[in-house]
Amino acid sequence: MADISVRGRIALRAAAAASWASQKAGRGKGSMIGGLIALKIDPTIMDQLGRGRRTVLVTGTNGKSTTTRMTTAALSTIGDVATQADGANMDAGIVAALSVHRSAPLAAIEVDELHLPHVSDSLNPSVVVLLNLSRDQLDRVGEINTIERRLRAGLARHPHAVVVANCDDVLITSIAYDHPNVVWVAAGSGWAMDATSCPRSGEPILWEGEHWHSTGADFRRPPPDWWLDGDKLCGPDGVRLPLRLALPGRANRGNAAQAVAAAVALGADPEQASAATGTVREIAGRYRAVQVGEHEARLLLAKNPAGWQEALSMIDPAAAGLVIAVNGQVPDGEDLSWLWDVRFEHFEGVHVVAAGERATDLAVRLTYAGVAHTTVPDPMRAIASCPAGRVEVLANYTAFRDLNRELEERTS
Repeated sequence: MADISVRGRIALRAAAAASWASQKAGRGKGSMIGGLIALKIDPTIMDQLGRGRRTVLVTGTNGKSTTTRMTTAALSTIGDVATQADGANMDAGIVAALSVHRSAPLAAIEVDELHLPHVSDSLNPSVVVLLNLSRDQLDRVGEINTIERRLRAGLARHPHAVVVANCDDVLITSIAYDHPNVVWVAAGSGWAMDATSCPRSGEPILWEGEHWHSTGADFRRPPPDWWLDGDKLCGPDGVRLPLRLALPGRANRGNAAQAVAAAVALGADPEQASAATGTVREIAGRYRAVQVGEHEARLLLAKNPAGWQEALSMIDPAAAGLVIAVNGQVPDGEDLSWLWDVRFEHFEGVHVVAAGERATDLAVRLTYAGVAHTTVPDPMRAIASCPAGRVEVLANYTAFRDLNRELEERTS
């Protein structure tokens, strides 16, 4: 690892002290406050912490935390890896993760899509993983094609990086299309509502099975270097590997494919990398099963229309109940009009409960979707109201966070 400047060392000592004080005060792990203080003292600290490492940056609207965890597992087959344990994917969280793992020669870093350009400039990544791009919180993220153009321009400043890009996502393909060093992965795309027109010409995108092309530009789905074939992951030179994941859903298989491609780009053995992705079982509380009274609750997180649609596809129709918890706080996006973009119509026979601070808004949407439901705003009480047995719990960001905190307090 490269030496840290005197100012940088002072910044890191101050950050460590602030993190320790935060933990002692019971205010959490303190990584964010530590990172913020380090950057305040030395704005170049991220650049310094990134030197001498081979770094993978992972970004996209959905799946960042899961893919980063899988990439970390895959890279761990060739060396120690610095990464975020808590998914803090903006500057302070990234600095905190890199400072904790100073000696690790590798890094797998989750990055908020808005932060990717300047984080790439600081860390000079060896690999950039582009998962998907869809509408998120418009009050924070803005219009989707603007984000696509910004990411494309940022990527152009790093022609030597390997870009692992999802060729099934039109917007992601546009970001990577002109880059000289792309590994294309057919990772799937269950959400196409934000890419009905070509981001380059404005003309319609035409789909023919899994293939797509623009009607107004020389822009089409590239042939993939890695793709899924049933329970196999196929890659260059005839590679065909079993892909056995502990996490559910088609999207997570795509996440694993991109994680393996990224690790292989840095020299990992494909078979070992693929096997390592199967060791990931839980990401910051997501997918875990928790005993709540007479119910076994499985917790799922979704934060935007595309993520909700994918999470809903993971719901076990044989479950005794489904609790859907929605808040409308600032981190969630206070405008819940996106509820009308999500298809809730296929839950016949499941006991559905609308919960969360915005349970009434959700209940109206469920009513129009023809979904029989009850309304119990408190998520814990909503779980208790379900028939005994397994309950699926699907929550947006702050509802998921608050429920996890309450569950931890009850078990501590």
